[in-house]
Amino acid sequence: MIAISSRPRLIGQNWVTISFASTLYLCPILDLLLADVPKHWHPELRLGLQEALVNSAKHGNNLDPSKKVFVRFSIVQDQYWWVISDQGSGFKPPCKSNQNHRQTATDSAENYCDDEKECGRGIYIIYQIFDYVEWNSKGTELTLCKRVRNNSRLPLVI
Repeated sequence: MIAISSRPRLIGQNWVTISFASTLYLCPILDLLLADVPKHWHPELRLGLQEALVNSAKHGNNLDPSKKVFVRFSIVQDQYWWVISDQGSGFKPPCKSNQNHRQTATDSAENYCDDEKECGRGIYIIYQIFDYVEWNSKGTELTLCKRVRNNSRLPLVI
């Protein structure tokens, strides 16, 4: 079941909140989160948001259906914001500079592993796609931002 606080507005600083039980069936949630994003950005942002939501549901909440994933989202001018949180115990976020960080070719997914069991691929993808990535200190909430207009590059995924 998906709960929605209100219908998203195209432009403004109003935050819409959705919540859902931990699941990997994310198609309707991703469709909702991308509804007002320009279509040519959908494939790239869908990939990044899917990675973030999977991390919350699978690694954060251990796919426990009694735990929820919460997503707040808003559009402010040319910036699309998502704040994703889970009810898990958290993790140690990567020690990377989060604001306006674009990785170089020498960065790799292994730099994002918090222990030997985690591969870090999803976190690596998130950093590649979004212009702003920040975790809270507990590692249970992730803030993402993407500028879609006046951007210096085209989408990575078409």
